[in-house]
Amino acid sequence: MFDRARTRPPGAERAVLVQMERQGQDQAAELAELRELARSAGVIPVAAVGGTRRKPDPQYYVGSGKAEEIRNAVAREQAAVAVFNHELSPSQERNLQRLLNCRVLDRTGLILDIFARRAQTHEGKLQVELAQLQHISTRLVRGWTHLERQKGGIGLRGGPGETQLESDRRLIAGCIKQVQKRLHKVQQQRAQGRKRRSKAALPTVSLVGYTNAGKSTLFNVLTGARVYAADQLFATLDPTLRRVELPGAASVILADTVGFIRDLPHDLVAAFRATLEETRLACLLLHVVDAGDPRHRERSEQVNQVLQEIGAQDIPQIEVYNKIDLLENGAPRLERHHDGSVKRIWLSAATGVGLDLLRLALAEHAAGQCNANRDERETVELEDHRLAEAL
Repeated sequence: MFDRARTRPPGAERAVLVQMERQGQDQAAELAELRELARSAGVIPVAAVGGTRRKPDPQYYVGSGKAEEIRNAVAREQAAVAVFNHELSPSQERNLQRLLNCRVLDRTGLILDIFARRAQTHEGKLQVELAQLQHISTRLVRGWTHLERQKGGIGLRGGPGETQLESDRRLIAGCIKQVQKRLHKVQQQRAQGRKRRSKAALPTVSLVGYTNAGKSTLFNVLTGARVYAADQLFATLDPTLRRVELPGAASVILADTVGFIRDLPHDLVAAFRATLEETRLACLLLHVVDAGDPRHRERSEQVNQVLQEIGAQDIPQIEVYNKIDLLENGAPRLERHHDGSVKRIWLSAATGVGLDLLRLALAEHAAGQCNANRDERETVELEDHRLAEAL
């Protein structure tokens, strides 16, 4: 049941959520995540429609009967938007909007909206703008034929001139190129920053994890920074880097990046590739896991899928099981692999319990494997540079 007494943000829209059961998925958990995503986007979930379907209906995704049920829920709740926890094709989205008489958002559109709200830096805003333009470019429809410059006829045969649809596509393509150029400049600046850190012999450790696992809270505790942290999905979006002093006079650069999520839209992964470069080129990944989440194993697998997509699957990881203060018998501890390297650390970023174990593990890694990895990458970069000169 939805809490109708919940305080509503000013101007918040009412939304009907749609979650169709998929094989191997927990429908209740998926609906709970969709509810949090919707609230993160600033809408108020007022009803939910569920069901089971083996394969998507080409017209409405959910089938005509279920679409009618959604239409009745939208009318009954006076909802302004219907949010689907699935990927809709452009034609399905248009057909649903005509039937439901309200705006329709699929999972990609919802996440894009959240990212647009949360981006604060120049780079973050450019990345979101690029992802939105790429998404919109697939949603253009032939709805402006009355604006054609010519209709053909005697002396004007050869078909219509440029339609508004074609003009929009051309304009969006131009905007995408402009944003990509601006992002390229920002990416070059980031590359220069990485070179300076490499010369200073400071290894980079990147925090990764499913959204709302507590990465930003852990980052703030370790670095003394004031990165915004809240109990909500995608609380932080823009990357932040800080130096961390460790036991034994060692230091590392700690990078906090955007949280991952199931079915992270490909447009976002592509647009945020420059930001995720900090993760791909890190010496070590701290994979933050919500220890109290009953689906933490599945979440971890989904994070690793995104890491593989950006080419970071071979970087050493230490699993950081966070929020042990919410467990009944949660105690800080450190687990090792057979070779003696650190495998997993149990701690609480909120209470500070177990942070000393993490600092020791980071110092241990900084003294050994990070330096070896950096030397290896420099050798590869030098070989690539020589090969480019030879070509």
